[in-house]
Amino acid sequence: MPGIDKLPIEETLEDSPQTRSLLGVFEEDATAISNYMNQLYQAMHRIYDAQNELSAATHLTSKLLKEYEKQRFPLGGDDEVMSSTLQQFSKVIDELSSCHAVLSTQLADAMMFPITQFKERDLKEILTLKEVFQIASNDHDAAIHRYSRLSKKRENDKAKYEVTEDVYTSRKKQHQTMMHYFCSLNTLQYKKKIALLEPLLGYMQAQISFFKMGSENLNEQLEEFLTNIGTSVQNVRREMDSDVETMQQTIEDLEIASDPLYVPDPDPMKFPVNRNLTRKAGYLNARNKTGLVSSTWDRQFYFTQGGNLMSQARGDVAGGLAMDIDNCSVMAVDCEDRRYCFQITSFDGKKSSILQAESKKDHEEWICTINNISKQIYLSENPEETAARVNQSALEAVTPSPSFQQRHESLRPVGRTNPFGESGRGTRSETEDSILHQLFIVRFLGSMEVKSDDNPDVVYETMRQILAARAIHNIFRMTESHLLVTCDCLKLIDPQTQVTRLTFPLPSVVLYATHQENKRLFGFVLRTSGGRSESHLSSVCYIFESNNEGEKICDSVGLAKQIALHAELDRRASEKQKEIERVKEKQQKELSKQKQIEKDLEEQSRLIAASSRPNQASSEGQFVVLSSSQSEESDLGEEGKKRESEA
Repeated sequence: MPGIDKLPIEETLEDSPQTRSLLGVFEEDATAISNYMNQLYQAMHRIYDAQNELSAATHLTSKLLKEYEKQRFPLGGDDEVMSSTLQQFSKVIDELSSCHAVLSTQLADAMMFPITQFKERDLKEILTLKEVFQIASNDHDAAIHRYSRLSKKRENDKAKYEVTEDVYTSRKKQHQTMMHYFCSLNTLQYKKKIALLEPLLGYMQAQISFFKMGSENLNEQLEEFLTNIGTSVQNVRREMDSDVETMQQTIEDLEIASDPLYVPDPDPMKFPVNRNLTRKAGYLNARNKTGLVSSTWDRQFYFTQGGNLMSQARGDVAGGLAMDIDNCSVMAVDCEDRRYCFQITSFDGKKSSILQAESKKDHEEWICTINNISKQIYLSENPEETAARVNQSALEAVTPSPSFQQRHESLRPVGRTNPFGESGRGTRSETEDSILHQLFIVRFLGSMEVKSDDNPDVVYETMRQILAARAIHNIFRMTESHLLVTCDCLKLIDPQTQVTRLTFPLPSVVLYATHQENKRLFGFVLRTSGGRSESHLSSVCYIFESNNEGEKICDSVGLAKQIALHAELDRRASEKQKEIERVKEKQQKELSKQKQIEKDLEEQSRLIAASSRPNQASSEGQFVVLSSSQSEESDLGEEGKKRESEA
């Protein structure tokens, strides 16, 4: 016969909605089997009770066997084989119903006993286990509810121990009860076949025994059919015994292996956190606001499917979309004095959800998994390796390095310093003459070195990595500063002491952008000299959060750069004009000098003409040529000599 559908005993501890849905199918099947077997029992009981009504009762039995193919058993995987087998039985019984009377004793032993055992023992066992499992499940839910409400601020060791012990006991009880319940439901599929076939086989054998030598209606072909059915029943029984033994062994192994998992918050040393997951499933408590200050928490099964977070309540056949987590943000939060809470915010910031995990391990794994999915790592060929590489880069983005400190030290303004190593008001005079002064409130999120500075996507990617790193490593504290935008530089100023923390030269700011969806986030890329040689240029992207002023800040920086550009162009034009004036002045001086030379030459020519007279010949018969200045000096010298002789 074909294989039997079975409940997965290995998944009883997880107790997922899928398992519960499958359990509901088996329970529905057990109800259908019970209803059908009750009818069959009544039909066979009529055969046993009234020999006079044997023909009518046999006809009803045949009719019911014919209607088996019309039954809609949820687990009717072998209906075709069973239906054909029962159809053949129905034909034989219908032929024998008008001429056979069955002795009550033979019917009681061969026909009524197996079906009575199935009805009174097996079906009632299923109902009893169902009630016990329902009670255990309710107790476990109540224990989990009490455990989830443990206070994080006012921890009570005694209360925590009692609640934890209660969770352990109830979870163990539910797990064990559920495994035995699953085993009984799986076994029922075999017993159903036996309970259907064995009474019929007994009935036919009783008929054969009653007639001793057989009947004209019985032939070798029917005997062969009955022999095959008997063999099939024995095979089913052996298969059932083997499967029951396997399930019992599985239950024992799972009880031993699952004992540490009964504790709601397992030891992280034994069960380390996996930060590279791109798929996860499990129960979470979801916070639902019922008023301005009131809220409720609902426990549901959540699982990731591609870039979506799905939720599924018990009894639901399939899960529904809870949130699109592509490009979302996730971070741990404190909420209503509950532990292990985290918040997911959609990419457009319009939808958010607060969830509570059961343990610290689940808390961190959920945050890491959603963060990895947000980066669409699940679309890569090897998601876990990609996630590990991205998480390592994110860790480096929030881990200060010596070069990072040196880079920030180089940006500190030089001037008067206070005892805290920050610049005082003495540097304010550098920007007092600036045309533009705009002040914004910002909070520094982080910075990292980037390879290129020619595309706004560099800023967007840096924002994503820094936010992811802060969420993964639970970094939520931010320092508030005032960002002063001038035509010369950008300054980070302490709002308390009004001292300048960092100064970014405006010409070095080569790129700036606001986040595409979250307008509170903005960043800029600073090109600075670094490394071993000053000629080596490096680009660093700085990310800030503002009070919904990201676009205003970028507009202000753009305006400052435009003003600075026009000022530089005016300065260059002024210098060029001064250079032209200097050239003209130089040319004027050269022209004046040339005129003076020409004037001197004319004077010399006049003196030469005057010295050519006879009375001015020298004693040696030579002419002396003097310039006007030399002649004046000689005249002054002669007058001085005359005055000395008179004295």
